[in-house]
Amino acid sequence: MAETKMMSFFEHLGDFRKKITVSLIALCVTFVFAFNYSEYIMKYIMFPLRYSLEFSVRKMYMYFAYHDKLQSTKLVFLSPAEGFWMNMKISLVAAFILSLPVIFQQLWSFISPGLHGKEKKYVVPFVLIATVLFLTGAAFCFFIVLPFALDFLLTYKTGDFMMPMLSVGHYVDFCLKFVLAFGAVFELPVFIVFFTKMGLVTPKILAKHRKYAIVGAFIVAAILTPTPDAFNQTLMALPMIVLYEVGILASRIFVKQKAG
Repeated sequence: MAETKMMSFFEHLGDFRKKITVSLIALCVTFVFAFNYSEYIMKYIMFPLRYSLEFSVRKMYMYFAYHDKLQSTKLVFLSPAEGFWMNMKISLVAAFILSLPVIFQQLWSFISPGLHGKEKKYVVPFVLIATVLFLTGAAFCFFIVLPFALDFLLTYKTGDFMMPMLSVGHYVDFCLKFVLAFGAVFELPVFIVFFTKMGLVTPKILAKHRKYAIVGAFIVAAILTPTPDAFNQTLMALPMIVLYEVGILASRIFVKQKAG
């Protein structure tokens, strides 16, 4: 009996290695593609530096206004290899985002043996929803949070004797780190449904501890947001709270289907 369990464990480990290999192949292929366009991608990454998100009180809507936060100063690199590594990082993150459907499909195929027959057919909705949620979080960070954050950070107590001059490596790291963090945070409904499937939580428990989730959302936002002001922290905390509620709703639907 122990020998059979050991065999099944190694088979499970081998299957996991295959999934990782397929994901890495997809990542490498998309990396080659993304590296050829890294210069163009960098121009888009400059967007939060060149535009500010303005709010019209009279017309009650938000819009992007051109505002060069570096006052026409280009990004600089402080070491000979910094420009090269910047392109590598941009290409790697772009490749990761492009290969997300493959990564999520491999993840689903890894956990699907533990699912019921009816649940295994949800691979397409899972891949689609997980990918869209990540892209939504990344876009929300890039177009909403980062312009606000850079407006705050690059003008805070600068006065007449300080002018921002950013290293391209530091700027790219700053942007990519928060884009990936927001993308991961927006996967919250997927995690909630998964934990519900595992039997670790129930919709009733999630609803009962809603107040702790709200406090936790603001704590996570305080850690992840690039600025200390409450406004930017709220920009991240509110979507997390909404996503938590979406996760509860989705887990309730899942439980009803399972019961049925």
